[in-house]
Amino acid sequence: MDSRKKVGVVLFQLGGPDRLDAVQPFLYNLFTDPDIINFPLAWVARRPLAWLISTLRAQHVREHYAAIGGGSPIRELTEGQSLALADALEPWVEPHVVIAMRYWHPTTVEAIRRLARTPIDELVLLPLYPQYSKATTGSSLREWNRRWRPPESIPTHLIERFYDHPLYLSALVERIEQSLAEFKRPTDVHLVFSAHGLPVSLIEAGDPYQKEIGETVRLLLKQGGWANPWTLCYQSRLGRQKWLEPSLTETIERLAGEGVRQMLVVPLSFVTEHIETLYEIGLEARAVAAGRGVENFAVMHALDSSPRFIAALADLVLQAVHPEAPVHAEVDTQSAT
Repeated sequence: MDSRKKVGVVLFQLGGPDRLDAVQPFLYNLFTDPDIINFPLAWVARRPLAWLISTLRAQHVREHYAAIGGGSPIRELTEGQSLALADALEPWVEPHVVIAMRYWHPTTVEAIRRLARTPIDELVLLPLYPQYSKATTGSSLREWNRRWRPPESIPTHLIERFYDHPLYLSALVERIEQSLAEFKRPTDVHLVFSAHGLPVSLIEAGDPYQKEIGETVRLLLKQGGWANPWTLCYQSRLGRQKWLEPSLTETIERLAGEGVRQMLVVPLSFVTEHIETLYEIGLEARAVAAGRGVENFAVMHALDSSPRFIAALADLVLQAVHPEAPVHAEVDTQSAT
């Protein structure tokens, strides 16, 4: 008889349209989120406003997804992470890993249905957002709490952030080293750390995201030990309100104007490839850099199913439910991709 503890693990992500005709409904789901559209009496106007915005923006956004192959790869890549995580947990527990996307399939409701098929002893909620924000982790967890009705009392563990986890940082350092190795003069490369932006109003209301992004960069630089010049910026601005600055585009233009000719963009807060890395950085930002005379422009590959990153996720789960498991277990880094 298998005496291992049956552990459910929910991986939360934003999600993305997996085909072009899913763009408009994906945007509608995004803009009906009260953490995205919120103002006095927003509950009255939110759905009509979301329909209007998603309809007006759909064609423009479809063009972006068409440019990266016709849809977001985030579901496929997150499914790969879930399978790798289950394999990593197998020696210690009987894992049941499900995915809950906030704005597209598999939805939170679909994740709950999958989880309900097998009795579990404990549950771990693991948002795949390294830094906490009300707009990401907070929104996903609120949706979960609205939908989840456990059949019985199940011990539940919440992992709100992991930006300072040693194996997560090690996975990022490895990716950066791999990218720098592609340059002829790695020490001359300017490191451009790019994080998903947020409205300044959220930060002023106490959201810790900006602080945790800054701390991620500090820890990375300490662990990596690079002497390269570096800059932190933000991307994915939406709407007219004030967002975190400087923007990725402004940063590239400024650095190019100062004579920087080699840049490596390091996406922060993204643990898989999707529209922000493939289109905003890989196509738009690259075009800006080329137009400003940057000779060598590269983008760090996302963590995806990096063995070190999967080991970080496994460690987070095991330390929650299986304290006797080794902390920060050694992993085979030779197979990292």
